[in-house]
Amino acid sequence: MSKFVPYQNESDVLRIGGLSIENRLDRVTINGDIDLTADQAGLADARALQQLLAAVVARLEGQPLPAKLAPAAHTIVANPFE
Repeated sequence: MSKFVPYQNESDVLRIGGLSIENRLDRVTINGDIDLTADQAGLADARALQQLLAAVVARLEGQPLPAKLAPAAHTIVANPFE
């Protein structure tokens, strides 16, 4: 697995099989699907997922957390094309 540190920045993207894992400061987003096949490739993907989730859990356990993350603030801006 590349140097993907959960919750560190707003730019890292990791790919495992058909999954796209996007890093954010307040969340890690996982999109896509994956088949963990009973072969060496499936084992490699399973290990990569295990390593990623262990890093996410360790990061979350190492800090105080709110009961629920507050929704992002929305701002309305003027349409520059009007």
